[in-house]
This record gives sequence, structure tokens and C-alpha cells, in this order.
Amino acid sequence: MRNLEAKFRVDDAALMRRRAEAIGFTMRATLDQRDTFFRVAHGKLKLREEVQGATLIHYGRVHQDALEVSDYEIVPVADPGPLRAMLVAALGVVAEVRKQRMLLLRRNVRLHLDRVESLGSFGEIEAVIAPGETPEFYRAEVGDLLTELEISPDNLIMKSYFELIGDR
Repeated sequence: MRNLEAKFRVDDAALMRRRAEAIGFTMRATLDQRDTFFRVAHGKLKLREEVQGATLIHYGRVHQDALEVSDYEIVPVADPGPLRAMLVAALGVVAEVRKQRMLLLRRNVRLHLDRVESLGSFGEIEAVIAPGETPEFYRAEVGDLLTELEISPDNLIMKSYFELIGDR
């Protein structure tokens, strides 16, 4: 799977949600997530645990100006506790990120409004790229959404949450 994404700082999540809903996003869920990142040779590997279930996610990103292309695979996990313990023992943990995420959708575009423990509030726009399409097909749309949401280029972030935690 692939997406084109942008991550940014958010000063006022309620205002950002109102702006998003005004341009056609709909609120889908509020999720409490724990992402555990493991040491791997290529890309990033995380176990995402939520009340609704767990998934193992492997991804890599290509930085192209302010937007990033991510290639990722997601595997559902039936019993995350033993898997987490095994991955911790085998690979080691790089970081753990806990967050509360508001998920909003507009067609194939996801907007995440995240409150990240010890970091603050952020947003992510992810345009899901259909098979046979290229990231370029969505570049203008994502750029327009950032403009409509009043996200300035200096608010864009090119790091993952665990990298931001490590910078502190």
C-alpha cells in the first residue's frame, strides 16, 4: 500500500477539526493508540495497539519536498502481548509513542489530529494511493488541503513522532 502524506504542528485541534469539517471531512473515530517501534535494518516497524485490536506495520518513507511518500504493509495481530514481548526480546525497542487520535475522512484522504504524550498536538494528512496511480496524482490535492486548513509551510514536519521524542 502507498500514501502521500504531510505532518504538521497544530495549535488548536478543535479549530483544525472545524476547518476540516467545513471542507468535507467527516469525523470517524477517536482512538487511543500505543505504537512501539522496534529496531530494524530497513524502514520502520511498529506494533500499534488500540482497544479495537492491534496491527503490525512496516513502512518506509521517501522525502520529496514537504510531502512524503510512504510504502507500507499492515498485518492484523490477534494477540499483541506475546508478540510485543517477542519483538522486544529479538529486536529491541527504539521508542514508544502514546497518542489520542481523531480520525477524519474525505474520500481517500485521512486527516489525523493527534495529541501525542510528551510532544503536543499534531496533524497528518494521508492520501491513500490506489493501485496503478502515482503519488503525483494527489500532490496538488494534498497541497490544496494544507492551504484550506491554513497550514503554513513552516509548520510542516519531516520526522516521525518517535524521532521528535528522541530530539528532546
